[in-house]
Amino acid sequence: MTEFQPRRAARVLLVDDAERVLLFQGVDPGRPAHRYWFTPGGGLAPGESSVGGAVRELAEETGLVRPPADLGQPVFQETTEFPFDGVWYRQEQEFFLLRVPSWAVDTAGFDQIEKDSIIEHRWWSIPELERTKERYYPDQLTTLLRRVLGKD
Repeated sequence: MTEFQPRRAARVLLVDDAERVLLFQGVDPGRPAHRYWFTPGGGLAPGESSVGGAVRELAEETGLVRPPADLGQPVFQETTEFPFDGVWYRQEQEFFLLRVPSWAVDTAGFDQIEKDSIIEHRWWSIPELERTKERYYPDQLTTLLRRVLGKD
């Protein structure tokens, strides 16, 4: 039986005026062949609110500083289980939507784990995500984007 490390996280669906979502491509140091795309965001500090963590992570990972009110309420939440660097996590995470006209991503705020595990970033349209053979998380990202962007 796998023992899971509990973790809380907040993530951001950062969407530009072309209705593309920003994703980072990462690699699991414990499984170097396992590459995947994911939204900005990450683990919450003890006592940190989800929106507070989302704002902090957004600034650290993209350079975009916004007040919590700009993110509003979560648009999606899930519990997911995954391994990373030899540890299995059970992560409760909430997703926030933030629309921007455009944004030049600044990754200068990456911590060492992010520097070691994030390969690149790019903006994806929903059709590009639906066509790709590459792995992305959450699995239901295109359905979620269609719902929050009023495209369903």
